[in-house]
Amino acid sequence: MTQTAIPFLFMRGGSSRGPYMQRADLPEDQETLAKVLVSLVGSGHALNIDGIGGGDAVTTKVAMLSKAEDNWADVDYFFAQVSVEDGLVDFKPTCGNILVGVGPAAIEMGLVPATQDVTTVRIRAVNTNARVEAQVQTPNGTVAYGGTSTIDGVPGSAAPIGLMFHDVVGGATGALFPTGNRVDQIDGVTVSCMDVAMPVVMARATDFGLTGYETGAELNENRAFFDRMEAIRLQAGELMGMGDVSKSVTPKFAILAPPRDGGTACVRYFMPWKTHPTLAVTASQCISACLLCPGTIAGELAYTAPSPARVLLEHPMGVMEVTVAFAGGNDQFDIVSAGLTRTARKLAAGEVFVPADVWDGV
Repeated sequence: MTQTAIPFLFMRGGSSRGPYMQRADLPEDQETLAKVLVSLVGSGHALNIDGIGGGDAVTTKVAMLSKAEDNWADVDYFFAQVSVEDGLVDFKPTCGNILVGVGPAAIEMGLVPATQDVTTVRIRAVNTNARVEAQVQTPNGTVAYGGTSTIDGVPGSAAPIGLMFHDVVGGATGALFPTGNRVDQIDGVTVSCMDVAMPVVMARATDFGLTGYETGAELNENRAFFDRMEAIRLQAGELMGMGDVSKSVTPKFAILAPPRDGGTACVRYFMPWKTHPTLAVTASQCISACLLCPGTIAGELAYTAPSPARVLLEHPMGVMEVTVAFAGGNDQFDIVSAGLTRTARKLAAGEVFVPADVWDGV
């Protein structure tokens, strides 16, 4: 045997895609697991030519599922972000877009039974301990992928998947404001460092000499901006208690600007070494919290709607809507839950292969 076969589903979740596998079909130890994921994605080449990755950070993501280990959840979702070219795997963050496909995948894998026309799948995000309820369309006991729901950044339409996020505060750092402040000064730039579903460092676009309306391509070509942003991100990681984050994709980074198309704010989000083509589901919750919480860098963008608030975040390919339930204000502020509607689609199913000298399956 020269190669090891691993069963998988290949799915689009939100505006990302990647392999969904059962954790039991993969190596137990994380070092070998990382080597397997690097091999099957094809990390180390800009096109991931020797794997199933798509040459972009939103297409080199991996979901690993298993029966839940607690009494609340139905399924445990363990996420890995594989780098496109560097042969690195980051197990620290979770991914909300890939999470969109976890409910359908868990039903397809037989980990969760379909119940009625809509099946509620309770998901524990292993990386951050967040709890998520997914409402999956299952008429006649089968996952439905066709429908009329659309999301910006994905062509066509599909069946809606409703997501309700709980326990999203402090999953990575233990605090809503990990630095202890609602704003910090780093290298002359005012930032808000928050941990809601994803630790994110947020700044005003104008503080970088940007409008906030630049395209992803324009920002990716602006290496001076990325160099300055990365220097701030590294320092923010230390201040947030995350240590040396030079080889981690977290904390992520976002810049904010006034809305142009009737939304709450305009956002450009980074993964962090490239501009996200749309916006991450997890980060959308953190950015929404920044806009709702008094005293952050949002300032003139502050949103004063009552809870639950409907936040519209303009991104390079459209708008993402987040419904946020919160409590408190100036003295004490807390995020209770966040809800979104996204879509997913099964693209392929079968086996993916890795060389036996990477892992022999034992």
